[in-house]
Amino acid sequence: MPQSKNLKTAYHDATKHSYLSVQINPNYVDASTQPTAFKVYPKFYRRVKLNVNNPLHSFIWLTSAVTLKKAYKDVPYKLRVNPSAGALYPTEVYVQVRGMSGMIDGIYHLEVENNCLTLIYELIDDGLESYIIPGKSIKGYIFLISCVYYRSSWKYQDRSLRYCFLDSGHHLGAIAASAYLHNKDIQLIFDFDKLALNAVLGFENKEFITAGVISGEVQEKPVRRLRLKVPFVCGTDYFEANEFIEHSYELTSVQQSATQPLVQPQFNFDQDKFYQAVWNRRSIRRFRKQFISQEDYLYIWRQIAQSIPTENFEEIEIYSVVHRVEGISPGLYQGTHLLKAGNFGERTGYLCVNQAIARDCAVTLFFVSNYINYQTAMQLAGFFGQRIYLVSNYLGIDCSGIGAFYDDETQELLQTDKDVLYGMAIGK
Repeated sequence: MPQSKNLKTAYHDATKHSYLSVQINPNYVDASTQPTAFKVYPKFYRRVKLNVNNPLHSFIWLTSAVTLKKAYKDVPYKLRVNPSAGALYPTEVYVQVRGMSGMIDGIYHLEVENNCLTLIYELIDDGLESYIIPGKSIKGYIFLISCVYYRSSWKYQDRSLRYCFLDSGHHLGAIAASAYLHNKDIQLIFDFDKLALNAVLGFENKEFITAGVISGEVQEKPVRRLRLKVPFVCGTDYFEANEFIEHSYELTSVQQSATQPLVQPQFNFDQDKFYQAVWNRRSIRRFRKQFISQEDYLYIWRQIAQSIPTENFEEIEIYSVVHRVEGISPGLYQGTHLLKAGNFGERTGYLCVNQAIARDCAVTLFFVSNYINYQTAMQLAGFFGQRIYLVSNYLGIDCSGIGAFYDDETQELLQTDKDVLYGMAIGK
């Protein structure tokens, strides 16, 4: 643990916000300089247009689909099933398909903007299994989440390390939601040879793998490593390196996470209603200070408590600051256990960098952890965040993630010495 504490100082503490740091560096950027948000391989690569009426295609498509096109201050945005800090979308998805009818066995890049799969590597006797789940072969799918970090660091500088990991966790949650709707079990994998995969996929430190997901039939069959390196394609139209992010990523990629038994969650959502929650999920920007019911609030907590399908794990505790829940006293709670009664709306609004959503919502949630592996912990926080988004929206309750808060002062409110990883607001 002492080594873990030293590493925390190296990257989590280095990205903290305080009232003073935000005033000194308000972090304004010129929107016209924003790097591109979509990675596209050259036109001569083979592509498969995704057909949403084909269940194989639909499963992959819904993991990343564009659900709304809008403009904000004359800047066009394409919003997706997965939320992203600042709508910058640093995450990319690659999927290996093996043994599925109508598809060439290969590794594909999911070209989100054009709803297609780009074949970037054709398999023979090799594959991703040897990096992710050695000694096994997966008849089905292996997803890889990556981050093109400059899309985020362009705006958020060093703190984008957090947002890249949180966004990756949200994207894993989007894969889990698509798997539920397509009646598939999945396994999230965080501990594997990411650095070797980055090299063979040709990322050149401009992109990095954060997590994998397997779905399909696990067969006892060794698969050799990729016989060829994938040619480099940059995920942005220009790039500026950030040594802090690259170094922190490398450090957190070689740490081992805690472990737990693999258990699948047991949800019982109405399929059509849940699909609409996935499709219509949005980050709310204003709450009307309305109450939510105690029944809905406790339902959300029951879904939060469902297992996460992974053997790599970090313990995440969730504190709730209740403002407006019928039948529940306002105050600070650890989970649903009251720690301190009182109205903390103004305090949470201030702590979340004076964002009104943290003051005017029904409940402000904070995720904390005394992690071993920071990268895994942040992704799990994002995964929980995606679950809360979807369950809240399923009930007609609005939601927004909160990545910016005054770290040390938030710890003081929560009366914890564990690192605060993420915040969320739910309400109406």
